[in-house]
Amino acid sequence: MSTKKRILFIANEMSPYLELTEFAEIINKLAVKANDSGMEIRCIMPRFGVINERRHRLHEVVRLSGINVTVDGDDYPLVIKVASLPNARLQVYFLDNEDFFKRKTIFHDENEKWFDDNGLRTVLFCKGALETVKKFGWPPDIIHCSGWMTGLIPMFIKTAYKKEPVFNNCKVIYTIGENTFKEKMGADFLKLATINDNVTKKELEHFKDNNNVALFRGGAAFADAVSFGAPKTDKKLVEEFSKIKGKKTLPFNAESDLTDYLQLYTDLAK
Repeated sequence: MSTKKRILFIANEMSPYLELTEFAEIINKLAVKANDSGMEIRCIMPRFGVINERRHRLHEVVRLSGINVTVDGDDYPLVIKVASLPNARLQVYFLDNEDFFKRKTIFHDENEKWFDDNGLRTVLFCKGALETVKKFGWPPDIIHCSGWMTGLIPMFIKTAYKKEPVFNNCKVIYTIGENTFKEKMGADFLKLATINDNVTKKELEHFKDNNNVALFRGGAAFADAVSFGAPKTDKKLVEEFSKIKGKKTLPFNAESDLTDYLQLYTDLAK
C-alpha cells in the first residue's frame, strides 16, 4: 500500500492552460515541486473554451465521464478530460460541460458583460470536482483550493460531503488571491449552493455578500489552513485570517521557493 501523501489541487486557473493571475504559475510550480518531492499529485480545473485541447493534448477519460451533477433540481452532465502537465509526470483533469464551460470567453462576454450564470457555473464546478474525486476512488490527504471559483469547496467538504469516505481524512488549504471581479454572483447563488440538507443558512452566512471577497472569506472560513497568494489581497481578509486560533496560515512571500507550502502539506497530513 502506498504511503505517499496525496495532494489534490483544485483551481480555476493553472499554467500553462489558463493564466488569469500570477498564482496560476505558482500552482504549476507547486504541483511539480510536490510531485518531485515524492508526493502523489492530481489537479482539477474547468475546461474553459479558451483552453486549446489540441495544443495541450487533452483527451476524454471515458471511465470518469458520465457524471451528472444536480444543482437546484436540475441535472448537468460533465465530461472529464485529462492532460499530462508538460515536463512532469502528473495529470491535470478538466471538467467540461457544453453549456457552461465551452464558451470562448471566461467570466465576461465579448462586451465585458458578466455572465448571469457565473453563480451556477461556480456551484457546478465545485460540486463536480468533488464528485469527480469520488469517482477516482482516490482519497486525498490534502486538498489545496485556489481561485475564487473554488470558494465553496471547503464548506462542501465539511457539510454536504462530510460522510463521504473519500474525504474522511483530508485537510483543506484555501488560498486567498487578489480580487478580480466587482460583480455579484446573483440573487439565487445561496439557493444554488444549498446542494443538500447538510448545507444550512448558518454555513452560507459567510457567502451572503455574493461577491469576490465573500467567496474568499467562505473558502478560508472552512479551510484547515489559509495561505495568501498575492501581494494585493483584500486588507480586511488579511486582518481576518492572518491569526486565527487553530488555523495554520501562510503569508504571501514573493521570494518563496515554495518549500513553505510543502512543509504545510506535511504538517497538515500528519
